[in-house]
Amino acid sequence: MFQYTLDNKRYHTLNYYHHTLFHQKVFKVNLNANFSCPNFKEGMGCIFCLRGSNNYDITKNSDLVRQFYEVKEVLDRKWPNSKYIGYFQANTNTFAPVSVLKEKFETILNLDNVIGLSIATRCDAITKECYDYLEELNKKTFLTVELGLQSSNEETLKFIKRGHDVKNFISAVKELQKRNIKVVVHIINGLPHETKEDMLNTVKFLNDLKIDGIKIHMLHILKGTELEKMYLENPFPVLSKKEYIDIVIEQLEWLNPNIVIHRITGDPNVNDLIAPNWLTKKFCVLNDIDKEMVRQNTYQGAKL
Repeated sequence: MFQYTLDNKRYHTLNYYHHTLFHQKVFKVNLNANFSCPNFKEGMGCIFCLRGSNNYDITKNSDLVRQFYEVKEVLDRKWPNSKYIGYFQANTNTFAPVSVLKEKFETILNLDNVIGLSIATRCDAITKECYDYLEELNKKTFLTVELGLQSSNEETLKFIKRGHDVKNFISAVKELQKRNIKVVVHIINGLPHETKEDMLNTVKFLNDLKIDGIKIHMLHILKGTELEKMYLENPFPVLSKKEYIDIVIEQLEWLNPNIVIHRITGDPNVNDLIAPNWLTKKFCVLNDIDKEMVRQNTYQGAKL
């Protein structure tokens, strides 16, 4: 069995990581603090983005404490006495004055059984004052900062209108690491014009940066995005499930085993999804990755 897992997977699971640190079940509770994004221009940002990360409906419930307890109530039914990490996921969660960040972050941090925070943001949306505050926060709680990269290919970043370059990203990672803050990076497989080599190069690049964790996503085309318009006007190839699984497994083989796999596929809202349809069966994808890794007798870090 692979060393860093509790459930027979062949990669370093988040469940194993949390259990090793806290010796009990830990859950991330997704929160929407109603932040915006510096890359939104005339209602559009990155070409794949639909109204911000995870497409939250911010009008549904803007009270952070209520959001937290609504999720916690569901989790407690199956896993009572768990610990929680407040996950500020929607949009860019450092895109505000530090006084606003403190009020929102510490509201959640002060709740019972919250042992940490995970803050999703962009490399170009962290001020010097914000870095200093994150450093303070890191000294008193379990803190993770999640940065979107998507690809290490500069041409791809320009094409998807990411709004920053690789140099910006490296600078942010180094600044966070200098302050001993754990860094998790998001990447997307299947971006237009990218080859398998491009996708493998992205994980090798992140290996060299010695990041703490990674989230691997499959490109999905959503209604109402600039990407949808491109796809309908001039259809481009979208990875099949088999192709995606093949790429993910090889990416894992090139990743240092110490890097925690926080996500290995996505689960888009079926009502917004244009393609690929196979992404709606998330657990089938996860199971097929596991089965194929067993069949190949491979594991995270096998090619290092």
